[in-house]
Amino acid sequence: MEASDSLTVERVRPPHGVEPAMFALMLGTFTIGTGEFGMMGLLPEFAHSLDISVAKASNVISAYALGVVIGAPLIAIIGAKFPRRTMLMWMLVLFVLGNVGTILAPDLLTTEIMRFITGLPHGSFFGVSALVGASMVERARRGRAVSRVLSGIMFSTVLGSPLSTYAANHLGWRFAYGTIAVLGLVCFGALWFFAPRDRPHGSVDALSELGAFKRPQVLLTLLTSAIGFGGLFGIYTFLTTGLAQVTHLPIWAVATYQIVWGIGMMAGNMFGGALADRSVDRAVILALGLSAVCMVAYWLCLPSPYAMLPLVFLVPATLIGLSPALQTRLMEVAGDAQTLAASLNHSAFNIANAIGAWLGALLVGLGFGLGSVGWGGALLSAGGLVIYLITIRLARAEPESRP
Repeated sequence: MEASDSLTVERVRPPHGVEPAMFALMLGTFTIGTGEFGMMGLLPEFAHSLDISVAKASNVISAYALGVVIGAPLIAIIGAKFPRRTMLMWMLVLFVLGNVGTILAPDLLTTEIMRFITGLPHGSFFGVSALVGASMVERARRGRAVSRVLSGIMFSTVLGSPLSTYAANHLGWRFAYGTIAVLGLVCFGALWFFAPRDRPHGSVDALSELGAFKRPQVLLTLLTSAIGFGGLFGIYTFLTTGLAQVTHLPIWAVATYQIVWGIGMMAGNMFGGALADRSVDRAVILALGLSAVCMVAYWLCLPSPYAMLPLVFLVPATLIGLSPALQTRLMEVAGDAQTLAASLNHSAFNIANAIGAWLGALLVGLGFGLGSVGWGGALLSAGGLVIYLITIRLARAEPESRP
């Protein structure tokens, strides 16, 4: 099921070259990724400032995720006719306003509302950024272009989130989010100067975007993402606790292993993009199959600090390679519904987050131990693989639906 070039991802040329435009897109995904992941490290300081429990404070994370799931299709449909550069800049305006509102919020309820608003542009921004990145290069390099744009998210886990936590601990969580808001304005300026000035999509409307829901290949690809990515979040949710309580690592070593995890995500994203340019199907199958094996190994090897060091690299490295492959595939099968399909992939990603964390909590709560998130994640990877194999089979049975 290799793609032809009969796509609606129209080639565009940035005014100052591909590299500055690509950097502007990466800076945008880094900034929004930091805004999302940063709150996880800020929770203790945030809870203390409002005099509430950390468990109650975590509602702001759920509010953000809800904004992502709702905002991705909503913004994609509303902005279907607009140039993608214009969409990106308006989404950054909403992101900045949401973060400023977060800083000014006096209580938990208001903060939850502000985090919901901030989450609204998240999925569409990543989806549209991936489309813009792909549109700047030839067909044979689109997978690598998508992985470069999305690498900003990976950098946010390695650099942005730890720096946010450090700033919150020393200067307060409001300062951290103020810095993120300022960085959002910098991204706005970068996109204003460097992003390609594409034309309005006058032939595209809400109905044509909603047509994505009528395409089985789009829905099955999104389902692969929603199930297949779940194990990554299930393990990551309990990674720190498992390393501390089962592997018995000191605090400094846990932090080191977390950095290795982030490096694994960056490496897997780059490799996945290159592999997707050779074969999207092979990239998806390899990512899901190898990740299932690595997750079973995680379950078996959690007590060993020596075995866990390569595994905290391999688990994210294998599975995150799925991201550029699935994002690229959606471009191939979405037809006129490019913006909606690309945006929905990040809603599916957040659904995977919820599923993975829920399954991990269930297994640990039932007494299977902290290592059980490994075999639980392997089941999710295997489930995603089965769904994708069905997707391939259906595509081959219906040649007209193939990209």
